[in-house]
Amino acid sequence: MPECPNLIPITNLKREKGYERNILMNRRDFLKAAGLTAASMLIPGCENTFQTTTLASREHILAGVDDRIEKYRKSDAVLRLLGPDGKPLSPGTSANIEQTNHKFLFGSNIFRLNRCETPQASADYADRFAELLNFATLPFYWARYEPEKDRPDDDRTREIVKWCKAHNVTPKGHPLVWNLADPKWLPKDPLKAMDVQFERARQCTERFKGDIDIWDVVNEATHYDRPHFLKNAPILTEAITKMGVGEYVRRSFEAARRGNPDATLIINDYKVEDFDQKVVSKLVDDSGRQLYDAIGIQSHMHIGYWGVEKTWNACEKYAKFSKPIHFTELTILSGNLKEDDDWFSRREGWFTTEEGEKRQAEQVAELYTLLFSHPAVEAVTVWDFTDYNAWQGAPSGYIRKNMTPKPAYLKLKQLIKSKWWTKTETSIAKNGQARFRGFHGQYKVTARTPNRKLSGLFTLEKTTKKTIKVNLS
Repeated sequence: MPECPNLIPITNLKREKGYERNILMNRRDFLKAAGLTAASMLIPGCENTFQTTTLASREHILAGVDDRIEKYRKSDAVLRLLGPDGKPLSPGTSANIEQTNHKFLFGSNIFRLNRCETPQASADYADRFAELLNFATLPFYWARYEPEKDRPDDDRTREIVKWCKAHNVTPKGHPLVWNLADPKWLPKDPLKAMDVQFERARQCTERFKGDIDIWDVVNEATHYDRPHFLKNAPILTEAITKMGVGEYVRRSFEAARRGNPDATLIINDYKVEDFDQKVVSKLVDDSGRQLYDAIGIQSHMHIGYWGVEKTWNACEKYAKFSKPIHFTELTILSGNLKEDDDWFSRREGWFTTEEGEKRQAEQVAELYTLLFSHPAVEAVTVWDFTDYNAWQGAPSGYIRKNMTPKPAYLKLKQLIKSKWWTKTETSIAKNGQARFRGFHGQYKVTARTPNRKLSGLFTLEKTTKKTIKVNLS
């Protein structure tokens, strides 16, 4: 196709068997549909290298990742280190500063915790998870979570929450409201049934307040009337049709907010092309105030790798809402690609391969680096962590069915715990001050005085402006 300066490709995704069709449209119409301006397509940290007349290319986007990571994920910090007596440590004392956790959330669903084939496999799964990740998605699928009325499986949730607390992992509930399947005991009247679901959302956020404070509230509202849902959730699906998507999502979030006013509430969907217009723009109260705290983007790549441009454009498109973005369900395969988009069919014999694992590691490193560099993105969750009982039987995990790490796991560990990890030594100046630059997150500082070794904890965030006082003991 000849070059045309006024036309731009929306997608250009390479598959293993051919290429997706390029869809072209007038650039002005595209920007309007995406809610973007020409200026908004400039890459943060690389403003002087891009023209406002074209969308950024893959090469331009990737060229700025390190600068953006340095700008958005790190800060300069000044510590004031105080000894057990409350006095500043002596000038010249050496202080070791080491990160213990990221502010950025690197996660996975944790559905297989203590549910693997053998006790040893379960132990390996838990060890691998804690070694790499700091964010876990817990299952709240209603029909399975509460198969009998008023008998929810809260014990399983508390088991996972306890493990998360012990391993410095932040838990998230998923999903509170979804018409995937009607519980068998649900009232037959659609609107009464939906009221029960709203109440369930309120109860869950209230019951687990302080333990689970992040929630995917409504899941996949854009395509609520899929054939699978019409068959398995006729009551709840009819209720959404009757009340409309706008009222459905608003009431869901209002209910969840009543249960925990301080929770982080996420609207989650996979239809990136129209999720903004069909759902996100409607999720406001009567005064126009947004009812959500973050936008969840699903990115399952069973039928093709998104690539840099599509992923970046999705980030830019949803950053316009001025809310954090979570990539809630990221799937990058280490085996052959799926040949269709029937999400509810299982494919037997879908195995990881040596070639696929190499490709997966490259794509994981590329996409995580890209997302870590975008200022609006605050979380990335892989779906699933292991190939064992993975969704659709896909080879989507970062560890194999036998719980051994794939190259993607090792590469991601190198990024999260080495390249993007701060460990430094500095000398204390007057008034107990110690300066350093580091990634946002939790830290431990240690210093050795003539009599003993002292340590203390602190947190570094982008919003941190003042000197951080650290009491060592």
